Amino acid sequence: MTGCLSWWLGWSSAAGCYVPRSEGTTVRRTLVALTTAALLLAVSACGSGGSSSLDGVEVSGDGTPKVDVGTDFAVDETEAEVLKEGSGDEVAEGDTVKVNYIAVNGRTGKEFDNSYANDRPMVLTLNETALPGFSKGLNEKKVGSRVLIAVTGDDGASLLQGPSDLGLEETDTMVFLFDIVSKIPQEASGSEQESAADSPEVTYDEDGHPSGVAKTEASPAAFDGAAAAQVLIKGEGEKVESGQTLVTQYVGSTYPGGEVFDSSWERKAPATFAIGQGQVIPCWDATLVGQTVGSRVLLTCPVETAYGENAAEQNRPEGDLAFVVDVLDAF
Repeated sequence: MTGCLSWWLGWSSAAGCYVPRSEGTTVRRTLVALTTAALLLAVSACGSGGSSSLDGVEVSGDGTPKVDVGTDFAVDETEAEVLKEGSGDEVAEGDTVKVNYIAVNGRTGKEFDNSYANDRPMVLTLNETALPGFSKGLNEKKVGSRVLIAVTGDDGASLLQGPSDLGLEETDTMVFLFDIVSKIPQEASGSEQESAADSPEVTYDEDGHPSGVAKTEASPAAFDGAAAAQVLIKGEGEKVESGQTLVTQYVGSTYPGGEVFDSSWERKAPATFAIGQGQVIPCWDATLVGQTVGSRVLLTCPVETAYGENAAEQNRPEGDLAFVVDVLDAF
């Protein structure tokens, strides 16, 4: 089974996240393949000192690892064991990381999710938006590390409220094997570009993050024609290709009213979605493909490329929309 964690990682308009989903699309914070393959030797999850509840868990496999916990495995407190220490940067609270993972039900011993099977890693931010067990287990670990985590039912409560086909019960311990693939930048980085004279104004908060888009005397009263993108910061990464998974920070405003209706900065976690596949509003598909990773772009979206004339019936923002998007990663 693959993709089960996508229920918990999905975005919901009820939670205030409008962007930039197409109506009727099922969304998942998905991920892509591990960039470097490693030989996965059979290893028992033992620590360097003392005894651990994870001592009896066995991890084996070449390419796609296997996690064997037996049955009726449980822990009283969430705990983690580093099986292989990486040589990359240390992960800290608030960081966003890309990981491959396997998830196993400790009670039954059955695997209920696996990103290796379809080469689709997971992107998660280690803050209050993350499953508490993930933050506890991955905080202060290095990129490149392999980490085994046993998560109590309390620390996995939000996941336990997911689809019934996960086969999880309220008191189940969940065991996760994580390979920390990379740490994702928190904002755009590159060379600043000169704005057009008739461009709307981008506003910034006290931390220097984009906080909205406002009409100026020189900017148009409405966005006519096609969706357009203006590069504010030119990143030095690879160009975004249709079909890739995109990781972005963004803020969205109505135009010309300037009312902010959504912001990943305020949620303190970037958004992840497939680009060029109709999973987002047409404006995003049309303008973000071809941008370079690391860029910050101002998107001007006429109503027909946003949520259309019937946006209010869908409880979506109406009219023309403007977004400032930081392209953090694409894979």
